[in-house]
Amino acid sequence: MTSLASPVTDLLNAHSIPFTVIEIPLSEDKKPVRNLEELLESQGLDPKSVVRSVLFRTGSDQFILLAVAGGGRADWAILRNHLNERKLRMAEYDEVPEATGYVVGAVPPVALPEGLKVLVDNSVKDYETVVIGSGVLGYALALKGTDLLKLLGDAEQGSFAKV
Repeated sequence: MTSLASPVTDLLNAHSIPFTVIEIPLSEDKKPVRNLEELLESQGLDPKSVVRSVLFRTGSDQFILLAVAGGGRADWAILRNHLNERKLRMAEYDEVPEATGYVVGAVPPVALPEGLKVLVDNSVKDYETVVIGSGVLGYALALKGTDLLKLLGDAEQGSFAKV
């Protein structure tokens, strides 16, 4: 069992939420393996249960994090409408650590800086067990979807993705 300490594991431990650490081998250029799906299947997890944390920047310079599972893609029109923003773009690579405190590939949907708005797509409710970023590159965390949703209790939930 790999022991891992990050703001995410601290938060889960503080709420007594059980989780499993999943080691994701990094390729030689230190990027997470592209084949996360195969890795998860080999551990008996549904590859679609990965909750991706996608960071956007609005026209009014707000960062918004969308937590989406099932491989869904953000529905730009719905997001812009929901946020009442005419402009919306994906955050740049170097904006991600600035806005979230984590590097690309390790961003969790929880344990984020105060003031970062989080939207939770309804797809997250579809999985009994979900896999989220651990805050540390090369590791992910598996936990119950209901536990994740409890932690995301303040986040706005809705249908923000196209499947």
